[in-house]
Amino acid sequence: MTGFHDPMRVQLETFVDEHREALAACLDGLTEEQARRSLVRSRTTLLGLVKHVTFVEKVWFDEAVTGRPRAEIGIPETPDESFVLDDTDTIATVREAFRETCAASRRATAGLDLDDLLPGNRRGPLPLRWVYLHVLRELAQHCGHADILREQLLDA
Repeated sequence: MTGFHDPMRVQLETFVDEHREALAACLDGLTEEQARRSLVRSRTTLLGLVKHVTFVEKVWFDEAVTGRPRAEIGIPETPDESFVLDDTDTIATVREAFRETCAASRRATAGLDLDDLLPGNRRGPLPLRWVYLHVLRELAQHCGHADILREQLLDA
């Protein structure tokens, strides 16, 4: 846990990592069927949420940092497509892809300062500070979604 006197970078990275861990943990103890079960009309499932946040990490910490196109990175063009599961997606494979992507995100930003501009975003250059805040917001929202879906699954 970070303290409120720690440097802002440490605070942001700590909160982002805590939310990454919480989202990955939403799959703990579930069967493959439970992880894939759709409880809402959208494509959102617990396994799909973790696959989607893998996409989010690649958009913000690969595309935005490097400027590489999504096709080269190997991610869908739209966020909606990132929830789609295929037959090879399992709890183990999706979790591992997320873990590896988070590690790559940490490496991609290790040498950057919070005020450094990331050139590869579709909106134009954005400071790393803004990107951390955006990713934290997105992870927090999806942690809330995951909590509700997991509660519904376990109460069924």
